Amino acid sequence: MWQLKEYHVGRFLDHFRTYKGKKLFLNYFFLLKIILLLLFIFSEAFFSIWFSVLFLIYLFESLIFLKQIISKSFKKPVKTAKTIFLSLISFAVLFLFLFFVSANKNAPAYILLFDILTPVIVALTVLLVQPFFVMARNNVLKKATKKIEDLKLAKSDLVVIGITGSYGKTSTKEFLTAILSEKFKVLNTKQHQNSEIAVAKCILNDLNSGHQIFIAEVGAYNKGKVKEVCNMLKPKIGIVTGVNEQHLSLFGSMENLLSAEGGEELAKSLPSNGLLVLNADNKYCLNLYKNFSGKKKIYSLKKDKIDSDIWAEDIEVSTDLVSFMAIDKNKHMAHFNLNVLGKQNVQNFLAAILIASELGMSLQEISEACKNIKSYQAGMTLKGGKHGINIIDSSYSANPDGVLADLDYLSIFQQKKVIIMPCLIELGKSSERIHEKIGRKIGKICDMAIITSKDKFEEIKKGATEVGMKQKNIIFCENLDDIYSIVTLFCTAGDAVLLEGRVPTGVVNLFVK
Repeated sequence: MWQLKEYHVGRFLDHFRTYKGKKLFLNYFFLLKIILLLLFIFSEAFFSIWFSVLFLIYLFESLIFLKQIISKSFKKPVKTAKTIFLSLISFAVLFLFLFFVSANKNAPAYILLFDILTPVIVALTVLLVQPFFVMARNNVLKKATKKIEDLKLAKSDLVVIGITGSYGKTSTKEFLTAILSEKFKVLNTKQHQNSEIAVAKCILNDLNSGHQIFIAEVGAYNKGKVKEVCNMLKPKIGIVTGVNEQHLSLFGSMENLLSAEGGEELAKSLPSNGLLVLNADNKYCLNLYKNFSGKKKIYSLKKDKIDSDIWAEDIEVSTDLVSFMAIDKNKHMAHFNLNVLGKQNVQNFLAAILIASELGMSLQEISEACKNIKSYQAGMTLKGGKHGINIIDSSYSANPDGVLADLDYLSIFQQKKVIIMPCLIELGKSSERIHEKIGRKIGKICDMAIITSKDKFEEIKKGATEVGMKQKNIIFCENLDDIYSIVTLFCTAGDAVLLEGRVPTGVVNLFVK
């Protein structure tokens, strides 16, 4: 869990506000163990009975664990130096404990107490060694900063581009990389790796004097984190792709969020000859545009909303491609025919087109370069599913705007439409409102919704029924076999199923041929 939450205390604690997080403690086994511990302490006369019950509990848990291993549903950490080190310390603590209590007549009670306190013990282990990892991390950041500075001194034409925002970062980075690679030697941060340490390692391991452009995706969960990365990167161009309430519970306030992923820290880090590029279709980006005094440019889907530097016309979206006409302020224009899914990608392309144009590429050159972009680079793919069902895989992650955009794409399909998704996390006080809004969108577009987590299921259900969706078609289900049965009984060839966000492990493979 610590690794999944990137050793971020706020993200780790926020998990225990979710239904699954609460179940880690509010479950029959855990409560039974606490009762049993009290019986060991206060009813020693029945020691043999309590010991037998404890043995049966551990036997049953072991069988469940064995079943998870056989079915490959057991979640284990990715093997890294950090996880190996933490595991070794945890096991050392366990064996030392067993050594000291093994000769004690109350050993079973002590072992049970250790078991109950294991989450606390592991958390303390992580937190106690964290300062050493922070020191190592700071050393890596320092080395990366020095390397960037040295490369810029030796190669004055190195252009560093920083991309932040609540959504659209990865797609914009992939599109921009593909376009600029036709003319320049380009390096970008890999996949969805956008933490400060991931960016630093990319600089140290991959960036060299042959590169002309370095594109870094920058994410954050705290105020000041984007500034920290920008102090290392020293970007000349900054892009803010769009801002919403994603991770609001971690930032603590919208003000803190706007400072980091909202782009304020990125904007302030740009040099006097730098350029800030913003999404004019997003109200937060538009506010930043109005308040930023440096060089700035904006893009939008429509020209009539604001005086954009580049916009799109004649947008057409089908099940397997997007086409539009890009037009800039100087009346240059080019047609784009793209193998990506969903209208939302037009915004991300406009950001990439605007920057490529700024770096000397013509719209025609950019249009040609875009022909090589694949749908997976946009984060959503259309796959042939079992029984002829269309499977739309957007299962990496989810944010409010992304879910709504993916539902718009789903609406293109003519036959029955199903969405499978978990509730969104880390939205803070906005969570209920956002889930009701998503529910209303689901109710207008989908024939069935399967929600795989319980936290805001009722809010989604409320929103969907408000616009006329039948309650029986809004289902909470987290079991893979049951999900598969429900969908295959409901859908026929030609229907479409959207897999949105962090759906349970194995769902994608379950439906795809």
